[in-house]
Amino acid sequence: MDADLYDEFGNYIGPELASDSDEDIPDRDDDQRYDYEGDEDDMDEPMDEGVTSQAVVLHEDKKYYPTAEEVYGRDVETIVQEEDTQPLTEPIIAPVKVKKFSLVEQELPVTTYDMEYLADLMDNAELIRNVTLAGHLHHGKTAFVDCLLEQTHPELRTKEDKRLRYCDTLFTEVERGVSIKSTPVTLVLQDTRDKSYLMNVFDTPGHVNFSDEVTSAFRLSDGVIIFIDAAEGVMLNTERLIKHAVQERLAVCICINKVDRLILELKLPPTDAYYKLKHILDEVNALLSTYAEDDNDYMVSPLLGNVCFASSQYALCFTLASFCKIYENTYGGVNYVEFSKRLWGDIYFNSKTRKFTKKPPHSSAQRSFVEFILEPLYKLFAQVIGDVDSTLPAVLDELGIRLTKEELKMNIRPLMRLVCKKFFGCFTGFVDMCVQHIKSPAKYAKTKVEHIYTGPLDTELVDTMVECDQEGPLMVHVTKMYSTEDGVSFHAFGRVLSGTMHANSDVRVLGENYTLEDEEDSRICQVGRLWISEARYKIEVNRVPAGNWVLIEGIDQPITKTATITEPRGNEEAYIFRPLKFNTTSVIKIAVEPVNPSELPKMLDGLRKVNKSYPLLTTKVEESGEHVVLGTGELYLDCVMHDLRKMYSEIDIKVADPVVSFCETVVETSSLKCFAETPNKKNKLTMIAEPLEKGLAEDIENEVVQITWNRKRLGEFFQTKYDWDLLAARSIWAFGPDATGPNILVDDTLPSEVDKGLLNSVKDSIIQGFQWGTREGPLCDEPIRNVKFKILDAVIAGEPLHRGGGQIIPTARRVAYSAFLMATPRLMEPYYFVEVQAPADCVSAVYTVLARRRGHVTQDAPIPGSPLYTIKAFIPAIDSFGFETDLRTHTQGQAFCLSVFHHWQIVPGDPLDKSIVIRPLEPQPATHLAREFMIKTRRRKGLSEDVSINKFFDDPMLLELARQDVMLSYPV
Repeated sequence: MDADLYDEFGNYIGPELASDSDEDIPDRDDDQRYDYEGDEDDMDEPMDEGVTSQAVVLHEDKKYYPTAEEVYGRDVETIVQEEDTQPLTEPIIAPVKVKKFSLVEQELPVTTYDMEYLADLMDNAELIRNVTLAGHLHHGKTAFVDCLLEQTHPELRTKEDKRLRYCDTLFTEVERGVSIKSTPVTLVLQDTRDKSYLMNVFDTPGHVNFSDEVTSAFRLSDGVIIFIDAAEGVMLNTERLIKHAVQERLAVCICINKVDRLILELKLPPTDAYYKLKHILDEVNALLSTYAEDDNDYMVSPLLGNVCFASSQYALCFTLASFCKIYENTYGGVNYVEFSKRLWGDIYFNSKTRKFTKKPPHSSAQRSFVEFILEPLYKLFAQVIGDVDSTLPAVLDELGIRLTKEELKMNIRPLMRLVCKKFFGCFTGFVDMCVQHIKSPAKYAKTKVEHIYTGPLDTELVDTMVECDQEGPLMVHVTKMYSTEDGVSFHAFGRVLSGTMHANSDVRVLGENYTLEDEEDSRICQVGRLWISEARYKIEVNRVPAGNWVLIEGIDQPITKTATITEPRGNEEAYIFRPLKFNTTSVIKIAVEPVNPSELPKMLDGLRKVNKSYPLLTTKVEESGEHVVLGTGELYLDCVMHDLRKMYSEIDIKVADPVVSFCETVVETSSLKCFAETPNKKNKLTMIAEPLEKGLAEDIENEVVQITWNRKRLGEFFQTKYDWDLLAARSIWAFGPDATGPNILVDDTLPSEVDKGLLNSVKDSIIQGFQWGTREGPLCDEPIRNVKFKILDAVIAGEPLHRGGGQIIPTARRVAYSAFLMATPRLMEPYYFVEVQAPADCVSAVYTVLARRRGHVTQDAPIPGSPLYTIKAFIPAIDSFGFETDLRTHTQGQAFCLSVFHHWQIVPGDPLDKSIVIRPLEPQPATHLAREFMIKTRRRKGLSEDVSINKFFDDPMLLELARQDVMLSYPV
C-alpha cells in the first residue's frame, strides 16, 4: 500500500482514477435497458451520457424489479394481492354450500289415484272438506295422518322400529320428535259407500307453546277433529283447543285415539274400557256446553256419528257405522245404519228374543257396545298377541284374512298392525264422519265470511264469497308462511274464498294494516307457481278455484303474519280478513345481539324471517337499542333461536337471560284530582284513575264487548253486567292501548261545567294521549292494565290554533300518568297454568318444586283408569324458567309438565317504596319483589333508577301535592 496515496484515516487522496463504468455502458444489451419515460420529462437538464450519479441509494428506494405497469402496459388493470391471506384450513375455491332444513321428495310418489283426478276434484266445492286435526301433545295426530298417507301412497311403509312421521318435514321436528309447524296434506279418500272426496287435512302441533300454529290452521278450516288419547283422557291442551274451536265457530268432531292402550297397557276389562271412553265423551260434552253457551249444535256422541275410535299405531279406525258395515259385509242382511244406532249407551242385546232392550236381560249381560265392538276387538288383539302359531291361522281364515308364511313370522307389533289393517280396511269411518259433520266450503262459507271478514256484509263481493263462486273476483286469505327448504325465501299458504287463482298472474297483496282510507299497506306482486301442499312433496297446478287451499310462490315479500290477496285492479272495495286472534299470549322475552357487532344487518334480516315463520312471535327494539324477541314459552323460543342461528342468519348470536313482560295497574282510586296544563297554558285537563271491575279487562280482550258498538248497546252491557250508572256507561270514549285494550277512558264531565262542543273537538287528541300513556306506563314503560281513567274537568281554548294535537296529546298522557301514580300503582306479572302428570309417589316432590318457585297447587286428582295423578297449579312466569328440568330431576324423570299463560296477577309489595334496599345477588323477600322487578326492568331499558314525579307533574300540581302532603313517599 502506497502511504502517500492515503491519509491517516485510510481515505484515498491520490490522483483521480479513470472509471470502469464508462466503458461498460455501450456494451449493455438493449433489452436490459429500462428507460424511465416518466422521469425524463421531470428532469431539468439532460444528464451527460457518461456521468452516473454518485448519490447513495437507500435499500427501500432501490428498484430490483420492474413495476406491473412497465411489464403489462398502461391499459391492463392489475390487482396486487397480499400473499397467504387465506388460512390453510380453507380450500382455495370453496365448494357450493347447499343448505337444506327440511325433508323433501324430488319425484311425485305413486298414489292410488291420478294427480289429474285430484286436481279435477278441486273444481267441485261440494266434494271438498277442509279439516284440522288438533289435540294434546302426543295424542297421535301425526301418526294418524301417516295411516291416511299409507292408504293412498302404496310405496310408503312404516318401519317396524321407526315411525313414518311424514308431516314432520323439518329436521328439527324429526330430531325433537315433536311437531313444530302445522302441515297441510291434500288426499283423495273414499267413504263407506266408496264415494271419493278431496280431504284437505291440517296436521297441527300438540304442544301448548305452538298453539299459534293451530290458530292459523283453524282459520283456513271448516271443522276440527279433536284427538284424545284413550288412556290419558282430556288434557290441558284438549280443553283449550275445544274452547278455541267453539270461538272460531268450527264444527267439532272427536277421535278417541290409542284405544289399544286400554287393552295392552292399562289392561282394562271391556266393560271398564267402555266406562273410560264414556267418561272422556262426558267430559268433552261438559266442556262444549260450557263454551258454547247458546248453541246446541255442539254435542258429540258415537250415535250422532261425530265420534270415531282409532289406534294410529295399529292402523285401525272405526265409527259405529263403519264397524257395523263389517258385520253387514260378513253376514249380509244387516241394515248397518239402524244397527249402529243401537250400539252405544245402556242398550243390551237379548239373544233369545233377538231384540235390543234398555234393560239387561240377565245380571251378567253386556252392553251392546261391549258385546259387538269391544269384545271382538279384544279377541283379535288376544289372538295375535297370545297364540300366533296354534290358533291364529284358523281365526284369520274365519275372518277372511290371508297372510303369507313370512308375514306370520313377523314380530307381534307389525303383525298386529297388518291384521288390523286387513280386518278394518281403509279409514272410511273417518271420511264418513268428516263428510256428514263438517260442511263443505260452499255450505260453510257464510259462517266463515261473517266471522273473518272485516268489511260490510251486504256487498256483491261478500255474496260471491258466500257462494264460493269460482268466477267471482279473487279473494284469498293467507295465514301461514312456509320456509323453502334452503331457508332463503317463503311460500305463502292460504285459502281461496272466491274467484280462481292463476299461476304467473298479478295480484294485490293487502297487509294487516290496510284500510280503505289508508292504502299504504298494499302491494301489487306477481304470483309465481302454485302448488297443492302434500307435506314432503308438492303438486304443481296452474290454477286453484274457490274453496281450496293453495301454496303460493313469489308474494312473500310484503307479508309478515297474515294477508288478503285480491285482484290487482277493479276490486277496490275489498276489505281485509281479520288478523288471527290467538288463544294465548307471548309473555317471555329474550334480548338478542350478534357476537360480532358488524353482523347486525344479518341478524335483523334473520329476525324479519323468523317473524314471518312463527305466527305469534313478536320482535321489537327497546329504546335502549336491544332487540327483544317475545314468545310463548321456553321450547318455542328455543326453536325460534335455532331457526335464527342456523336457518336464517348463520351467525353467532348472544342471548340474554329470559325475562317476562309486566303490566302496570292501580289498586285504589286516585287520592286527589290530578290536572295538567298544556305548554301554552291555554288548556287544562283533570283526571282520576281507579281500578276496573273484576273480569272486565278479560271481557274487553276476548271481544265480549267492543268499542265499535253503538252507545246504547255499549251502555246496556256495562249497566247490566257491571252495574255502571247510565251516564258513565254512555260516555265511554275509548279502550286502550288499542281497540281491545284492557283500560277504559270515561268522560265524566258535566255539560253545566264544561263546554262539550270544545271537549269533543279535542276528543281524538285526548284518546291518542290516553292510548299512548296506557301503551307504556310510568313505572317501567310496560303496558297499563285494568285501569279506568275518568276525565273530571277540562278547560279548552276557544281558538283551534291553541288546542292542536301537539298541545293536547302529551298533556293527556301526562295527566293520565299523574292520576295513575296517585292511585297506589302496582306491578302485575304473568302467571302460568301448569298441568303435571306424575305417578302417585312423586306427587310430594312436585309440591316441593312448585313451592320453591312461588307456585301453588289448585288441584291434584288421580287420572281414572290409570296409575297417574294430574296436578294442576299456578306458577309465576318469571319463576318458571328451568321448572321442567327441575321437576324431572326431582322425580327421576317420571313427571311430565306443560305450562301455558293463564292470567295476570299483582306482584306483592309496593314498587315505589323507597325504604326497600335491593341488595345484589341476594334473593329478595316477597314484599320487595315489586320494587326489585321495577328497578331491574328500568335499568335494563336504560331508564333512570326511580320514577321521578317531576317529569309528570306541572308546577301548580306539585304545589297542590305539597299542600296536601302527599309527597313523602315519592322521589322528586
